[in-house]
Amino acid sequence: MEPTPLHDVVAFLSKPTWFTFVYWLLLLTSVAIALLVWQREQHQRTPRNIAIWALRLLVGTMWWQQTLWKIPPNFAGLRYWMEQQVEHASLALQSAFVRDIVLPNLAVFGPLVYLVELLIAVSLLIGVCSRGGALLGALMGINLWLGLYSAPGEWPWTYMFIIIIQAMFFVDPPGRSLGIDAMARLRLSRHERFAARLSWVT
Repeated sequence: MEPTPLHDVVAFLSKPTWFTFVYWLLLLTSVAIALLVWQREQHQRTPRNIAIWALRLLVGTMWWQQTLWKIPPNFAGLRYWMEQQVEHASLALQSAFVRDIVLPNLAVFGPLVYLVELLIAVSLLIGVCSRGGALLGALMGINLWLGLYSAPGEWPWTYMFIIIIQAMFFVDPPGRSLGIDAMARLRLSRHERFAARLSWVT
């Protein structure tokens, strides 16, 4: 039987593993935060905010799924794609960096990649420090775009669309819609100077 989107979603949400439990916890937390902000702030009760919340939830889920094949200490999949970057990177400097520094020290860089993608996922799922998370996502997208630009079977626009989505989230942080960022900005509004300093994050 060929997989379908519905089949894959059900399998992802019901797989009996610890990371499925953590995802459900993050998902329910996101819903609870959205309901709390909705209840407290009338200006958040708009179709636009609901749509942005749903979109960041989907993009956050994408990043979460990408962490699942990078969970330490198994970096076989990550090593394969790193080797693809060595062979097909559009910049010789990037190829040399991955070949000479990253791959020989994958025990160090592997957990770092996992942690960065985990931070992006959590940032988007619950809407916390979402501008910072979006920036990390855009940088990761640029790395993938340049590193896998000429890889067989890869469509460079896939990675460009990741960059575009993350850049849009950086310009207009999605956590301000029914997220923790929305609550934080409300509390900090009483201290405008301090809030202005933190606006680049939230």
